Amino acid sequence: MLRESSARIAFAASTVLFGVIAILWHDVETWQSLYGILRLPFGAIVGDVLMVALLASAVVLAAPGGARMGSISLGVLYAIFTLACIPAIVSAPRAFDAYDGFFEQVAILCGATAVLAPSAARIGLGLSALSFAAAQIVYFGITAAMVPAWIPFGPTFWAVLTTAAFGLAAIALIFNLRARLAAALTASMVAAFGVLVWIPALASHPGAHGNWSEFALTCLIASAYFRFSDRP
Repeated sequence: MLRESSARIAFAASTVLFGVIAILWHDVETWQSLYGILRLPFGAIVGDVLMVALLASAVVLAAPGGARMGSISLGVLYAIFTLACIPAIVSAPRAFDAYDGFFEQVAILCGATAVLAPSAARIGLGLSALSFAAAQIVYFGITAAMVPAWIPFGPTFWAVLTTAAFGLAAIALIFNLRARLAAALTASMVAAFGVLVWIPALASHPGAHGNWSEFALTCLIASAYFRFSDRP
C-alpha cells in the first residue's frame, strides 16, 4: 500500500510540474500535443482550462482516498492530449516525430489508468517502450550525444544499451513476461535520464523552457511506468 501511494504521489507531482510549466510559459515545447488545440479560436484559453483541470486532478489523485477519482479525471485529460496527437500523424504520416509524441502521451495515459485498466495499460506501456526504442534508433546520433561524457564506456555503448533495454521492456510488457519488473526497470532508466541529462541541462540553462518541459515529460513517463509496476 505504501509503495502504491508513493507511485501515485510521484505521478501526481510530475503532472503538477508539467501543468505549472505549461501555464507559466505557454512554451510550444511544453504544450506538446496541444499544438492543434492552441491554433483554434480561443485555443490559448482552452489550453489554460485544460492545464488547470490537470492540476486539480493531480491534487485529487494525491489526496487520501482520491486515487480512483483522480485516475479517472487524469485519464480523461490525458486521453484528450493523446487524441490531439492524431491530426499531426494524419497530416504527415511519414514523419516519425508525430508517432513519437503520440506514444509519449500514450505512456502517460497508461500511468493515469494503470490501476483502473492494468491490462490495457501494460500493453500501452509496452508499445510506448517499443516507440522509444525506435526513436533512439532513428535519432541515434542525438541520443548518443546526450550521454554525459564522464560516464564510463562512452556514449555509443549507453545509447545501444538503453535502446536494447527499451526493446526488451516492450517485449516483456506486451507479452506479460515479468511485466511489473520490466516496468520498474524502465521507470528507473527513464528517471536516470532525468537526473543525468536534464538536471545538468537545467543547471546550465535554467531559462530554457524546452529543458524544463523535457524534464517534466521525463518525470511523467518515468512515474507512469513506476505506477504500473507498483499498482495494488
